Amino acid sequence: MNPGTMNPGTAEAELPWLRLDRRMLLIHPVEEILRLLPVLIGTVVLGTSSGNPYWGLAVAGVLVVVGLLRWFTTTYRIGPVHVELRRGLLQRQELSIPRSRIRSVDVDQRVLHRLLGLAVVKIGTGQSAGGADRNRFELNGLAVAAVPALRAALLAAGSDPGAEASARTPHHAEPDLPAPKETEIARLDPRWVRYAPFSTTGLLGVVAVAGLAFQYGLGERLSESRTVERGVEVLETAGVVVTAAVIVVAVIVVASIAACIRYLLLYGNLRVTDDGRMLRIGFGLLRVRHTTLDRARLRGVNLREPLALRLVGAARLDAIMTGVAAERGESSLVLPSAPASEAQRVAAAVLTDAGAVEVRLVPHGRIARRRRFVRAMLPAAAIAAAGIAASVATGGSLPPALTVALIVVLVAGSAGLAWDRYRSLGHAVLPGRLITRGGSLDRQRVCLDAAGIVGWTVRQSFFQRRAGVATVIAATPAGAGHYAVVDIPAEHAWALVEAVTPGVGDMWVRR
Repeated sequence: MNPGTMNPGTAEAELPWLRLDRRMLLIHPVEEILRLLPVLIGTVVLGTSSGNPYWGLAVAGVLVVVGLLRWFTTTYRIGPVHVELRRGLLQRQELSIPRSRIRSVDVDQRVLHRLLGLAVVKIGTGQSAGGADRNRFELNGLAVAAVPALRAALLAAGSDPGAEASARTPHHAEPDLPAPKETEIARLDPRWVRYAPFSTTGLLGVVAVAGLAFQYGLGERLSESRTVERGVEVLETAGVVVTAAVIVVAVIVVASIAACIRYLLLYGNLRVTDDGRMLRIGFGLLRVRHTTLDRARLRGVNLREPLALRLVGAARLDAIMTGVAAERGESSLVLPSAPASEAQRVAAAVLTDAGAVEVRLVPHGRIARRRRFVRAMLPAAAIAAAGIAASVATGGSLPPALTVALIVVLVAGSAGLAWDRYRSLGHAVLPGRLITRGGSLDRQRVCLDAAGIVGWTVRQSFFQRRAGVATVIAATPAGAGHYAVVDIPAEHAWALVEAVTPGVGDMWVRR
């Protein structure tokens, strides 16, 4: 049979199965040991206490063997129709992805991979059947030099089902067409690290380290040291207020330092480029990641402004992509914590539309404002009443002045939260685009393309019906899957739908 007329399925079945790079024989055992490090530490402690120190060596040997077998039991092949992967020792798996269904190809270089010139290629289809880890298609251990051609070929086949690969395998790559010219639209400024402490990552890191220290007995040894005991004695003589203040300041300082270090290691060397067809985001100092976002699947952006970042004039930017969702561990990050003006500029560059970022939003009116205050003040009133009742029942253990001050702070804080939630609420409609914003602790401004909306829902709860407002939900296969316009006047709900996607809400508008 002429090779040019051979059926693609037949040609694919005749392709050989390939193994990962041999250098993974050095990495797989180390990965297994790190993955089960708590078990290894436990066996070492158990063996030492029982007088048999060889338990730890035996477990380490087993982990090394398992790591070596991972290389021998993993094969893959890249055909004209499918990308296939076989893996597993006791439980064999064979994963197959149609090339026309490929939605994302991410490249990850961990520390050991960088040292040996290897990379991890993660292929996503935008679907998740069963567990995310179990069905993850990951080629862990390809030569870095072969990755760019492979990534371009897979993405080209995904965007054009009839396209043939320019590289059948990462080891035999044919020359590609000249790449489009890339334009840099963002680069990390080291000064942005000042925004890192205004996130929860540093605090969570401190809590995790402290938990591990106490789990393995290090915390008890530190607490019994003479230095710590002297510090505790000094704090006890200083009083409860000073002790609490010192602890809070110490935690904030340590958490801030941890957050800054994490920010630099994770996002160092960040660079965002655009060639008109692909957005490419690369970042990382020790572990380098490269994400490619196909503009054909771009459905908008999400400008995120958590309260702490908003107070210091910062924000972060995520892309809304078809088939890419953060809850499945897929990256849609475009810009980490950065000045709000820079995030808005990059959002306009990604959308190629500055109007969507700068447009003034329509407020949702006095009923929406009233609902924000009612929702915030009722819990505050309940807590204040419970506090007063407890104070009376215990014979007034707290001074009246302190009780009043706490109630005032609680009520004022709730009122401030309600006002900020209402001030953040709004929406706008531009030709072919919906902009919606909401939230206070995690405010999000979503710019969503109308072409990416596949369905609409107008929802009213019992209290919304009584108040005369509704929530309009735009369904999309991109990003979070749905985006809401909350508490708009009910008589404007279907008019909003009609304005974004003409013809969809016309019947309901006429009713």
